[in-house]
Amino acid sequence: MSESNTIKNTKKPSIALMNQLPVKSDAENLAQSPLFNSGLNSELNSTPISSVNVKELKFLGHLVIRCNAEDKELGLIIERVLGVALPSTLQSVRTNDMAVYWISPDEWLVVCSGQKVYDLEKSFDETMSGHCAIVNVSGGQTVLTIAGEGARAVLMKSTPYDVSEQNFPIGKVVTSALGKSQALICRVSDDKWELIIRRSFADYIGLWLQKTCENMA
Repeated sequence: MSESNTIKNTKKPSIALMNQLPVKSDAENLAQSPLFNSGLNSELNSTPISSVNVKELKFLGHLVIRCNAEDKELGLIIERVLGVALPSTLQSVRTNDMAVYWISPDEWLVVCSGQKVYDLEKSFDETMSGHCAIVNVSGGQTVLTIAGEGARAVLMKSTPYDVSEQNFPIGKVVTSALGKSQALICRVSDDKWELIIRRSFADYIGLWLQKTCENMA
């Protein structure tokens, strides 16, 4: 192989990055959360039982990281960009404005503010090297929080995964069935949980949680 071909083949590929967040002046008209058209947006904040509060966290940025967890050099680059190391199996880590969730042995999800995600994606593009992938999936997911004394009971009626105190400590994260759909489930505190769900199933899961609360009332 010639020297010129070697240089050409090792050149970093050009990647087009686009800021998916609408400009501020148009945000109210253009941006719609996954639950916007369902009529559940306001209802989710007040469930039929007072011990449970369900809320959608709208317009957050979602980045999927795919890489080899054993690549120490790559891990250090990621840690410099995020400010935290990638969490280990079934764990999550948090900063003031960001959460990182383990999904599988070579996959993690970063959730941050909508204003931050584009800059974060650019930083990854400028610093990452080797075999890895960074994908912005912000438009395809949303986050629901379920909190209160009855939150665990609602989850016990919604997922086959064991969410007991002994099996699901604070900070743990799993991907499991939720109703007849799927969610990434993370325990944030004693009585607060996060559900990260696909946009296409947002209406279904919102209705599922409403019906579950009604049956418990």
